[in-house]
Amino acid sequence: MAEPVYRPILTSRRGELEALGHLDSAHAPLVVPVLDVSPADTGLPQVLRRLPAGLVPAVDVCALPDGPGGELARWGVPVQPVIGLTCGDGRLAAHGAACRAYARGAVVRLRPGRDRTGPDATTAVERVWRRTGLVPEQCDLLVDAADVCCPADLRVAEPRVRRVVDWARRHAWRTVTVAAGGMPPSLSRLPTDEPVRVDRWDWLFWLRLADLGVGYGDYGVSPAPPGGVEPGDRLPTVRYTAEDGWWIYRWSRRGGRGDERFADLCRTLVTAGHWPPAGAGFSWGDHELLRRARRVTGAGSPANWTAWSTSHHLAHVLAALTGPADGRRRGPPAPAEDRTGFTRPHRGGAHRRGR
Repeated sequence: MAEPVYRPILTSRRGELEALGHLDSAHAPLVVPVLDVSPADTGLPQVLRRLPAGLVPAVDVCALPDGPGGELARWGVPVQPVIGLTCGDGRLAAHGAACRAYARGAVVRLRPGRDRTGPDATTAVERVWRRTGLVPEQCDLLVDAADVCCPADLRVAEPRVRRVVDWARRHAWRTVTVAAGGMPPSLSRLPTDEPVRVDRWDWLFWLRLADLGVGYGDYGVSPAPPGGVEPGDRLPTVRYTAEDGWWIYRWSRRGGRGDERFADLCRTLVTAGHWPPAGAGFSWGDHELLRRARRVTGAGSPANWTAWSTSHHLAHVLAALTGPADGRRRGPPAPAEDRTGFTRPHRGGAHRRGR
């Protein structure tokens, strides 16, 4: 089984799930999506059964009330429970049952901006292991830095996360990943009808932490909570990931049907310098955008725009974190685990640090 290299934190909405459903068999084992579940996300177990073979998501049901709906062992589909440090004893017992049912271990999600760290975190994780029946070697630590959308956020988040990772080295975690969300919480103030570049501060943040040897996670093409896609903003929008920035396409051109407006957006995108060169291995989302540029089919919906943007983003990040299509890492072989239990990931040489 290939080693996972990427842990995106995604909502359980149709767009993100559709993008995951189109990952190819070579890439699926490299991704462990962390799915945030809300009470409105009904029918999720049935959707998860249709995900590609080798893709085993981690599921965070902390927003659900206690009861059968949040007991992952009842879902009948292999998942990893996501455990918060403040979960109650009943939920911890249910998560332990899910770990035993699926033999996948668990993800412990620590939020430095909300959870206490240091000795308090040690007490909290020891309680987690005791109530679930797990040991540290069965757990992946996810350090969720939330919003890192500007230089000021980065200056606050970096020392905080470094302290958490230093604390984490005292325990034998299976893996340690740092995730952050770099997409601005609002796009409505950006110009329309022209591509606008937005820095990927989450990616730049992780590059600054490269000396720690931690894994990479992000929030896909969505902002970290309490943000999210703006309600009521139904302008055709594509968030296109390119190196250390996103290109935001919001199209409001008048004079034509909606599908023609979106075709114009896609024609502008596929002729831009950040569009992948021919033969570069398009994602499913790239193929769908190219079809719209050729007016093969209609404009789609906000869920489709999110799906196509997320599909490209997942493929782009995996290309940066891994080597050729066989899933091997770029560069020299990864070093053996050191005494901390961390293995340093290799970075893709095609990506550069932003100004």
